[in-house]
Amino acid sequence: MRLFFATISIFLLCSTATAQTDPQERFWDFSKNDGITWTFDGRAHKDHIEMSGKRVSVVLRYGVNQKGNFECGKGMVWPMLRTIPNNTHASLQKYLEWDPLDAVKVNGENLQDSLEKVKNITLDGMLTVESYINNIFVRRILFPSTEQPALIEVYQLKNTSDAPMSIEIGDTHHAMTTPEDAGVYGAYLIEQEIPEKGVYQVAPNDSITFSSILTGRKMDELLPPINGKIEIDKRKALVRLWLDNLVLETPDEEINRMFSFSKIRSQESIFQTKSGPMHSPGGEAYYAAVWANDQAEYANPFFPFTGYQYAMESAMLCYRLFAGYMNDGWEALPSSVISEGIDCFSSAGDRGDAAMIAYGAARYALASGNMEDAKALWPLITWCLEYCRRHLNGDGVVTSDSDELEGRFPSGEANLCTSSLYYDALVSSSYLAKEIGEKSISKSYKRQADSLKACIDTYFHADMDGFDTYRYYKGNTLLRAWICIPLSMGIYDRAQGTLEALFSSRLWTENGLLTQENDKTFWDRSTLYALRSAFMAGATRRALDFLSYYSRTRLLCSHVPYAIEAWPEGGQRHLSAESALYARIITEGLFGIRPTGLNTFTVSPRLPKEWPEMTLRHIRICNSDFDIRVLRNERQEIIVQLWSDGKMRSQKKGTDNLSFKIKSHD
Repeated sequence: MRLFFATISIFLLCSTATAQTDPQERFWDFSKNDGITWTFDGRAHKDHIEMSGKRVSVVLRYGVNQKGNFECGKGMVWPMLRTIPNNTHASLQKYLEWDPLDAVKVNGENLQDSLEKVKNITLDGMLTVESYINNIFVRRILFPSTEQPALIEVYQLKNTSDAPMSIEIGDTHHAMTTPEDAGVYGAYLIEQEIPEKGVYQVAPNDSITFSSILTGRKMDELLPPINGKIEIDKRKALVRLWLDNLVLETPDEEINRMFSFSKIRSQESIFQTKSGPMHSPGGEAYYAAVWANDQAEYANPFFPFTGYQYAMESAMLCYRLFAGYMNDGWEALPSSVISEGIDCFSSAGDRGDAAMIAYGAARYALASGNMEDAKALWPLITWCLEYCRRHLNGDGVVTSDSDELEGRFPSGEANLCTSSLYYDALVSSSYLAKEIGEKSISKSYKRQADSLKACIDTYFHADMDGFDTYRYYKGNTLLRAWICIPLSMGIYDRAQGTLEALFSSRLWTENGLLTQENDKTFWDRSTLYALRSAFMAGATRRALDFLSYYSRTRLLCSHVPYAIEAWPEGGQRHLSAESALYARIITEGLFGIRPTGLNTFTVSPRLPKEWPEMTLRHIRICNSDFDIRVLRNERQEIIVQLWSDGKMRSQKKGTDNLSFKIKSHD
């Protein structure tokens, strides 16, 4: 096996397909506190970013024009203010351009009548803009409230002149009421207020601070007083909580920083619905709802690594909601549970959702390290596995109406993705069954997994234009990005040809993988799966090249700082689960962590030759808190150390592409 992995690595090093260096114009550089900063140098540029709190989400469409003025529109979303019809997209939304600086006068003159010169813009879980308007230094900070249905804007105005000045914050109040017959709860009130209105005498080098509070609420709802300073402290504390767990330390700061941002986006998009906390994709389209792919498959298995309890509560709610649709007639589970958990979407038919859910729930249960949660999820997992078994065709692979792309691209009667997910679900479930005392079931699932693995190879293996890889479905003649799926599930039989195909010019572009060769569409999720797969398969050098390239593009170029959904569909929205998939490149690909029990996991690290070491700190899986440090000694051996409470608990030693089984705690 080690010789096989070495062959793959050598082949990929010699391959002609290489990651581009800088395909897009770069605007951003690193800043303090895990952020990035765009220092304005005269290049006009516009971008958009989504940020979320428990009761609100906002897509800020911001930029700097040729004159140096800052521009910002606010795509406001209130997920729990439901509109009619109460379907997937029924969150109250308004695009607003209310600018708090319109309320400001300096020495009797409107501040906005003067030309602004932006100095820099920083992203670090908030959006901060620093600029000058005549003799006023302006700092804007925009972010969603952590708990309230509000966008908060905090402004600092500093007098940089040699003379005192009078600054007036006007009594400006914007408000609109939505039609009563358009809302599930009647009319909704959207309003913007500035609590600190008044006239201030500001001496040279002194400053004043004021806040703008933009809220959406039911007409009869009374919100508590919202204080901008308190809100900014809450947002900073929450971002710091996310950043201080699961801390990546490598010699590549672009990857470190992109990993930090992935933790923010993947964990912030959780909404406090009437059913409980629901992690949702966002993108001005998908809120207060859960999906079998985005949540059950992509995001939930990642959350135990972070230890963020609110996210783990959302994961358990997600699986409970899907469990509510289990049935004795073995009808397909819905693709999503929507509208705060009271309805479902199943118009796409069976997308392989049972395989997605079983895969995610089994991995989540193991990683959580919680026996109570494991037993609670077991009925859902076993139902989904049985559903898949009942849909095996005569060739032993799983049939479904489509896959997660819901017919955007052909998937045949049986696709590679669904069967691969089912395979991994069986493997994880065999581990889980042993933990909860179901040893005979554990052995049965292991046998089924072995049989399915052989059937996957027999049914999907194909020579695709010279690449020894997989066809995505029977009759498929064009390379597809999802041929990476078996590798991400630990099936390496066709690794060499598959990786060759993935990173060839037929699929790889400056924006990552094409969904299908000879097309223009790309979805980041397949690129992120492929990068994880390449590390897992031992192609570390090539995987690192493309991961570095991808991270630089998404973090520092034209559209930042998160993984995106797709193009041209959705306009490259910052959907939240894609950020979880980026993080899983690190946890499952680079470090090769896979839970095998409630207290055990394997580590298969892929330490790049040019890195002396790498560390992942405060890993919270298996109900624990530990660090994994991977380094190379003078004999070029790989050393894996597990640390907790400042002490080294265990150490393993081996060669490249080694794998160890470790206990998280005694």
